[in-house]
Amino acid sequence: MDIIYPEVSGSFGQTPELTFPEGAEAPKGLRVKVLEEGTGRVVHAGDEIEVDYHGQIWDGPIFDSSYYRDGEAVFPIGVGMVIEGWDEAIVGKQVGSRLLICVPPFKGYGPQGNPRAGIKGDDILVFVVDIKGIQDSAFNFNTLHDN
Repeated sequence: MDIIYPEVSGSFGQTPELTFPEGAEAPKGLRVKVLEEGTGRVVHAGDEIEVDYHGQIWDGPIFDSSYYRDGEAVFPIGVGMVIEGWDEAIVGKQVGSRLLICVPPFKGYGPQGNPRAGIKGDDILVFVVDIKGIQDSAFNFNTLHDN
């Protein structure tokens, strides 16, 4: 069975727009589609990455988008500082990649959802993520687990 994804307009660095297939159900489980393959460094757990992202509920409203704010988002990946779906989907990808990520509730905000963002406990979240860079830092979150 083919997995149905929303259509994504724009390319890396451009504000994406999602078009959902009429009447289609969201894919089951965590799904990652590489829309553009980057050629930069590979993202490892513990890296502090720079991304632009666009988050939308499956066939619903946008709940967050860094494209509408000044500056990209910077955060550690693969160490539980973001939703589990992001940790799993982004680690191992290369800088310069544009990803389409479908996140089920159990890899997102769980059954409680995120009411402040308008996310219910059964919403499938869809993200377009542009991996823009890896911060060079003397501190690496992996050192927290080496002791």
